[in-house]
Amino acid sequence: MTAAIFDIDGTLIDSVDFHAKAWHETFAHFGFCVSFEDVRSQIGKGGDQLLPVFVPPDKLDALKSQIEAYRSELFKREYLPQLRPFPKVRELLTRIKERHHRIGLASSAKSDEVAIYKRLANIAELVDAETSADDVDCSKPCPDVFEVALGRLRTEPSRAIVIGDSPYDAIAAGRAGARTIGVLCGGFPEADLRQTGCIAIFRDPADILERYPEFEAWLSPMRDQRTPASQSAL
Repeated sequence: MTAAIFDIDGTLIDSVDFHAKAWHETFAHFGFCVSFEDVRSQIGKGGDQLLPVFVPPDKLDALKSQIEAYRSELFKREYLPQLRPFPKVRELLTRIKERHHRIGLASSAKSDEVAIYKRLANIAELVDAETSADDVDCSKPCPDVFEVALGRLRTEPSRAIVIGDSPYDAIAAGRAGARTIGVLCGGFPEADLRQTGCIAIFRDPADILERYPEFEAWLSPMRDQRTPASQSAL
């Protein structure tokens, strides 16, 4: 059976800037001078992959747990209540289910955050399988979350499409053998998404729903995996 596997942050939930703010404030609290823009460019990775970009190796082991705990508490207290799903998320997933495709979630977030996101978007009963950072040893851009999701969906990589907003989604999905459709609502440049392997680009979930036949055509494992030059969200 074919499957659509969704990233969550920046793809289904408008949360990228809030995650970046939480990380930016956290690094400042621990004495690391990191710009908001530099932090934002790394959102999509889990903490295990993001921290080494900004914390020197000689301090990482000693501070890793403290930094992650501080960031998690700050995010949940200050920013999680502000999150909202992008428009038409439930409607899109409902259409996918009506068309008899399976639906997976594969996130670098912790499992408790994924549960909150599902409630925010009102999609819990539409999801067939999910993976979070708690299920793997290495988060995106490692392929682990997508490999676990594929296994739980009982779907071969050639019969799945990953939908994500960041280059790290595309890299991780490609390493897992799956194709990726990019969305621009997470704020990453279209050129970066294409460069890392996205086969098609849409603006957001509402755009996918509006152009659903075009999206569903990519679910075919026989579809040419090259990106047509005319394929654009704009």
